[in-house]
Amino acid sequence: MSRITPTLWFDGRVEEAAELYTSVFADARVLATTPAPEGTPGPGGVLTVELELLGQRVVLLNGGPGFPPTEAFSLAVGCPDQAEADRVWEALLDGGGVESQCGWLKDRFGVSWQVVPDGLGELLGDPDPGRAQRATTAMLGMRRLDLAAMRRAADGA
Repeated sequence: MSRITPTLWFDGRVEEAAELYTSVFADARVLATTPAPEGTPGPGGVLTVELELLGQRVVLLNGGPGFPPTEAFSLAVGCPDQAEADRVWEALLDGGGVESQCGWLKDRFGVSWQVVPDGLGELLGDPDPGRAQRATTAMLGMRRLDLAAMRRAADGA
């Protein structure tokens, strides 16, 4: 396991977020739940939920309204194919998420994610600078990444 654990701050909805995230990723699981000690400021109930998502430990902290999430921090999800990228994209948007561009979205809790189908790095890093530029230009016009469309653009189609 990694020695770095991202901790995401929530305002009273850690259990709901844990349910969403563990439903999106097949191998996800709740590792631990810590109840909020009596008298703790904030929304009460659960203080933290520790998850494992795709092998990465993540802590959800019920910290109250003090620090809402921003795009300055995001979680990138590599997907083995376009179908999985599309499924993850839709699942994270479910219930009030918002699309951004270039594969980024905010889920209903305001957490930013980038959903990336495998092959994107190779396409954007193509040794032919013209292909890479055409693929990048196509990507900049997308919300959900469509690798096939980016490949067609790279090929000049």
